[in-house]
Amino acid sequence: MSLFKREQRSLFGEILDWMLTPLLLLWPISLVLTWLVAQGIAGKPFDRALEYNAGALAQLVTANQGRVQFSLPLPARELLRADDADTVFFQVLGPDGEHLGGDRALPPPPDSEKAVIGQVRIRDDEIRGIDVKIAYTWVRAGPSGARPTLVQVAETMDKRSTLATEIVTGVMLPQFVILPVAVLLIWLALVQALKPLHQLEARIRARKPDDLSPIDAQVVPVELAPLVVSVNDLLARLKDSIATQKRFLADAAHQLKTPLAGLRMQADLAQRDGADAQELKQSLRQIGRASVRATHTVNQLLALARAEGSGTAMPQQDCDLAALTMEVVRDCVPRAIDRRIDLGYEGLEPGAEGGTLRGNPTLLKEMVRNLVDNAIHYTPSSPSRPAVITVRVGLEGAERRLVVQVEDTGPGIPPAERELVFQPFYRVLGTEADGSGLGLPIVLEIAQQHQARVELEDAHPGQTPPGARFSVRFGAQTLP
Repeated sequence: MSLFKREQRSLFGEILDWMLTPLLLLWPISLVLTWLVAQGIAGKPFDRALEYNAGALAQLVTANQGRVQFSLPLPARELLRADDADTVFFQVLGPDGEHLGGDRALPPPPDSEKAVIGQVRIRDDEIRGIDVKIAYTWVRAGPSGARPTLVQVAETMDKRSTLATEIVTGVMLPQFVILPVAVLLIWLALVQALKPLHQLEARIRARKPDDLSPIDAQVVPVELAPLVVSVNDLLARLKDSIATQKRFLADAAHQLKTPLAGLRMQADLAQRDGADAQELKQSLRQIGRASVRATHTVNQLLALARAEGSGTAMPQQDCDLAALTMEVVRDCVPRAIDRRIDLGYEGLEPGAEGGTLRGNPTLLKEMVRNLVDNAIHYTPSSPSRPAVITVRVGLEGAERRLVVQVEDTGPGIPPAERELVFQPFYRVLGTEADGSGLGLPIVLEIAQQHQARVELEDAHPGQTPPGARFSVRFGAQTLP
């Protein structure tokens, strides 16, 4: 529909095209319709004049001694010939078709047409190759049984065409003035109507880079309100994201500051004068532990960043959750043995029906690994009372939804802190084990990306210690 092609779409141009294109297309159609209407209007007065002339000539048909006669006075003949623009013809045919007066070349009406006495009719015809309009009527003259006499008056159509042209010219000429004025008015109306868009653009451009406050949707037109609401929603999400990043960076800097400060202190101690070999070894051991802690914190930070940023970047595929979980458990067995922990797996076997979901295998393994590492790290174990960690993959409910559970025999987590442990860098009060506080936030982020929910409860309610059970339940939409 566009009249002009543009490299980049313009709202102003689109609206202008959709308004002007129909206008320019309808203008020639209007010209044709005006011409047709003008032809009808121009012909009506001339048709009435023809009808009058035919009726006047019919009155000159008389009967004398049983014979039909026609006598045209000279003034009447001159009146018929008085038109300079058109040529007028007439014809009078007697009951037997004999020529009583006028032009012999004037064609008669169709034979199929029934003669009606006294009724004047109009038809289009031609004489000597010239288009004419003919008014004709039948007259009863002579005996009642005799056939009627035909009276015809014909006229060329130059005056009609001239009048129709004048009507069209009178109607269309003003449109040549009105059309540019209409285009100009449409242009000005569009400029005025699109001013709110330019004002909104100016308001947004005038904002400072750190101004993420919502735009007032009450001062814009109703049509722009949904756009402003969407922009406000984007600004709110962007503000939350920036606040989360700032908080994350501040917490990360704080968490990294401690091991780095320890490294520096131990290095200073190792370099002091008079330090013996035993003290030097102790400082090196402390440096090693601090470096391990810093490395673990950095790895967890990278894992969390990868989980938060992989919503659309990382591909998904059909994943056998049981096979992924068993692989993680096998990898964690040596560490569990070092801590005298009984780590085991139960539930679905790899390839079992219903054990497949759509997801990212790398992230799913990272999620399970963090749950198992968290359980190993915070579950105390001794030769007299070895700890037990059980990892399960199964199907729940009538909908047979996949669930992954990691259950331990540790001290558990108080109900008041069960929501807090999923926040970055939060650690349960009274915990003696070192940790970065990032494992569970990583689990939560990966679970949310796979439309799953994470639940935390006591593994053995009423017992001491109660233990902890982390359950990741996947939604039905994740099943293939």
